[in-house]
Amino acid sequence: MASLQQTGRVSYWRLKARLLDVVAIGLVTIAALAIVAKNYQPHSEIQLLNVSYDPTRELYRELNQRFIARYEKETGHHVVVRQSHGGSSRQARAVVDGEQPADVVTLGLRSDIEALHKRGLVHDGWGSRLPNNSQPYYSTIVFVVRRGNPLGIHDWPDLVRLPSVEIVTPDPKSSGNGKLAALAAWGAIVSRGGSEDEARSFLKALYDHTSFLEQGARGAATAFAVEKLGDVHLTWENEALREVAESKGDLELVYPKVSILAEPAVAWVDANVATNKSEVPAKAYLEYLFTDAAQEIIAKFGYRPYKASILKLHADRFPDLNLFPITAIAKDWEDAQQRFFADNGIIETVYRPKPR
Repeated sequence: MASLQQTGRVSYWRLKARLLDVVAIGLVTIAALAIVAKNYQPHSEIQLLNVSYDPTRELYRELNQRFIARYEKETGHHVVVRQSHGGSSRQARAVVDGEQPADVVTLGLRSDIEALHKRGLVHDGWGSRLPNNSQPYYSTIVFVVRRGNPLGIHDWPDLVRLPSVEIVTPDPKSSGNGKLAALAAWGAIVSRGGSEDEARSFLKALYDHTSFLEQGARGAATAFAVEKLGDVHLTWENEALREVAESKGDLELVYPKVSILAEPAVAWVDANVATNKSEVPAKAYLEYLFTDAAQEIIAKFGYRPYKASILKLHADRFPDLNLFPITAIAKDWEDAQQRFFADNGIIETVYRPKPR
């Protein structure tokens, strides 16, 4: 009898020990699963900040949607792309100052990205990291006039022919549009045999015909098209196409006989993507701009796609133009920035700030 009782007690303690082992193993397993669950994020969200120039809001809104869907399908990761817009040079300064911690920049002028490169935010050779020298599209500066073109504005000299003409254009100190308009006006003189003194006089006369200078392209567009200020608007081709389309016949687009080849450029911001651990999606985002699908969207919004085959499909919207490169008036974009827009540059001799 005692033996049976002893055996029962042994079995009881063995069973209890086994139960305790099972509980312990279970607790360890639960703890491990909790750690895994905490660290595992299926379809984890990634955030990118695209700091762009003023009139690209609509373009990147659609490009972002298409890219997000494509990237999630290919990688299983969800991307949120935030947008920031303003005058191109002002945006570049905001990135340099840390006010806009951009993962990618899609700016209106190569010199604005070079400003980031000089501060060590973008690595050497950034232009060769993407196709077409990191230029997914190009554009130019054109004119928008009122219905019927009452003042007969067809080319650059017409802008200053009559004392009554009021020009709307952004400030060349803050806006890529403003800088390009100034360079286009200068080049319109010297590319047709005029002297630099004549070009300087023409630029001075052009700014004498402006009563205010907005900080960016979209502000100037609103002043001209919505507030109905001024007689002629000097703007990006894509912005002109949008303005005219939305005006219901109140505005007309005029292509001058010659204008500048505008070359917006894009780059990921090396210093910021390293901090944000976002280099892979940032690179994929910019590479997407060079795909056929993105190039079609680019054409849809009035930017000239770099792919000639896609540009040809939209020839009805994009007439052949006489565009001079930056090398017609400077060594390169950086030289143009220093020569025209740096302290004591050409622009400072012919204009004064005119904020509203």
